[in-house]
Amino acid sequence: MIDPLLLAQLAALGLCTGFLAGLLGIGGGMLLVPFLTYFLGQRMVAPDLAVKMAIATSMATIMFTSISSVRAHHKRGAVRWDLVLRLAPGIALGGLLASLGVFALLKGRFLALFFGLFVGFSAFQMYKGSKPAPARQMPGTAGQAAAGGVIGFLSGLVGAGGGFVSVPFMTWCNVPIHTAVATSAALGFPIALANVIGYVLGGQSVSGLPPASLGYVWLPGLAAIAACSVLTAPLGARAAHALPVQQLKRVFAGLLMCLALYMLWKGWTAA
Repeated sequence: MIDPLLLAQLAALGLCTGFLAGLLGIGGGMLLVPFLTYFLGQRMVAPDLAVKMAIATSMATIMFTSISSVRAHHKRGAVRWDLVLRLAPGIALGGLLASLGVFALLKGRFLALFFGLFVGFSAFQMYKGSKPAPARQMPGTAGQAAAGGVIGFLSGLVGAGGGFVSVPFMTWCNVPIHTAVATSAALGFPIALANVIGYVLGGQSVSGLPPASLGYVWLPGLAAIAACSVLTAPLGARAAHALPVQQLKRVFAGLLMCLALYMLWKGWTAA
């Protein structure tokens, strides 16, 4: 039986991440992983394993958040489905390579440090908001497939939906910010599906998993967060078309920097 206080905390986390997923197209993983690492640690899960389970569970929630978010974006005609179709094959291959191959071999301490460094860099880029060259365009089919592979692989290592890479990449190629956010939301599902398959298969023989776990995925956390995140993801998607997203990104970048520092501390102090 899950503790009522923990259930309330997971529900609140799901409401926040769902809204942010719709608003910024980030999938919520960069917010979820530090908090889930903390919650699992409080349940006496070993630090190394807690980081891995937090990453896997975060990714699993994105399957549900993505569907809810992208429906709202699609109604506004903001999703570039041609880009989704070209990026998705590479995303699936990159995600499986990360979650089924590399993920199981790496120590949780390394993953925490990598998460902290990568999210810190992403937060800095988000805050800076540099402008792309006017003539730059999206690459061709092969280039987009390769970019998808990188997005899927990095997402698998840090448990995020890929928006922290795909949104900057698309805006760097002069895709309008609202379109990039909407398209990133649509990419969240193939990213999550490919990686979750790898996390489930790769964690089957791992010892020390808490009750109600499916491979590396912590099912109570997944259920509570997903049930709440799907409620607020459409609200975030609608807000994305009405609010000054670039200014909100700067505020969110500050929060991400704090969470990145927390994960760096967890990785540095892990046994």
